[in-house]
Amino acid sequence: MNDHSRILAYIAACRDKDELSNLMANARRQGARTVEDAAFRRLVAVVPDAEPGSLEHDFWTVIQAFELVLSQERRKTVRLSRTRQKVKRVGVAQTLADFATGKPTEGFAMLKARGMLELSGEAVILKHPAQFAPAIVNAARVRLASENRGDSSAGNR
Repeated sequence: MNDHSRILAYIAACRDKDELSNLMANARRQGARTVEDAAFRRLVAVVPDAEPGSLEHDFWTVIQAFELVLSQERRKTVRLSRTRQKVKRVGVAQTLADFATGKPTEGFAMLKARGMLELSGEAVILKHPAQFAPAIVNAARVRLASENRGDSSAGNR
């Protein structure tokens, strides 16, 4: 078993998106899943225009995670243009509320497959419950609980 503590510490402090992307690609090529996962999580958390810990920061972390997962899957750059347009129209909170109450997104399924549901919009809602109606918080809780049990039908209304 390799000790990756030095590279993991470097990743935790890194704010350079290009460097994190390179670290992630190198780790994938070398089969260092722990390093790849750490670089992925750090990469999507590097959002310079939002205050860390805020609803907006956590939302854009989710969007970056979705885009990165889709880009990796499709082997080309993918941007969630419709989601970005919706945010401009209705705002971050309403977009997240719609994530929780609508059909589970493709990004949600991909994050679930990678064991990263903490990067889902539903998880963001649970992290900031005071900013949402109780029904929205409950819908997010139910979605995540049903997915953790393996019941994917809960989100299909």
